[in-house]
Amino acid sequence: MYQYVFFDLDGTLTDSQEGVLECVRYAIEAMGRPLPEGQDLLKFIGPPLQDSFMRYCGFSCEEAQEALRLFREQYVPVGQFKNRPAPGVAEMLGRLKARGVTLALASSKAESQCVSICERFGFAPHLAVIAGSSDSRDQSKADVIREAMGRLGLTDPRPCLMVGDRKYDVEGARACGMDCAGVEFFGYAPPGELEAAGAAAVVKTVEELESFILTHGGTNP
Repeated sequence: MYQYVFFDLDGTLTDSQEGVLECVRYAIEAMGRPLPEGQDLLKFIGPPLQDSFMRYCGFSCEEAQEALRLFREQYVPVGQFKNRPAPGVAEMLGRLKARGVTLALASSKAESQCVSICERFGFAPHLAVIAGSSDSRDQSKADVIREAMGRLGLTDPRPCLMVGDRKYDVEGARACGMDCAGVEFFGYAPPGELEAAGAAAVVKTVEELESFILTHGGTNP
C-alpha cells in the first residue's frame, strides 16, 4: 500500500463551493469587472486562484494579485466557514493513520486557511503536515507537494500518492514523480478530466478511496 498520502482540500476533503464562489464574486466586483458565466465560476474551485483570475477574467498578473488579496480579505473572516467536510473523511483519515500510513495536506489554498479548516473539521490530528500556498502569493500544485515532501524529509516519490479532484492535482503529482488518485465526491471536474490527465484511479466514494490506498502502491520511477 502507499506509505505516504497527500490530500488536496477544496473539492476533496471539503465541499467549499459556497464560500469560495461568494468571495470570488466579491473580489471581481470590487475590481469593477463583470462576473464570468456560471460554469466559468465553478472552474475557480481547485486551481490556484491567481491563475484562474487571469484565465477567466482576463486580469494581468498584477490585477490577479490584487484580486487574490481581495478574495482573502473576505474569505478569512467569512468564506472559509461556508464549507462542509466530505462525509466519512475524518474517520477514513483516522483509520489510515492507524494502519501506519503517513498523511499530509497539500493544497493551493493559503496555508493559514488550510490549518484553520483542518482544525475545525477534525482533520488536523491525523495529518503529519499541513502545507498550503504562501499567504502572500499562490504557488503551483507541484510547489506545494514538494514543500509537503520536504517537511516529511522525503526524496523518493514512489511510495507516495496524491489525492485530488482536478487535473491540476494529477499534473502536480506527475511533476513530482508520484501517482494521483482522482476523487469525484462533489463533481467539480468536467467528465473525463481526471482520466485524461492520467490519474492512477478515479473513485466516487470515500470507501473506494480508502480501499485503493490500502491495496495499491507507487510504481513511478
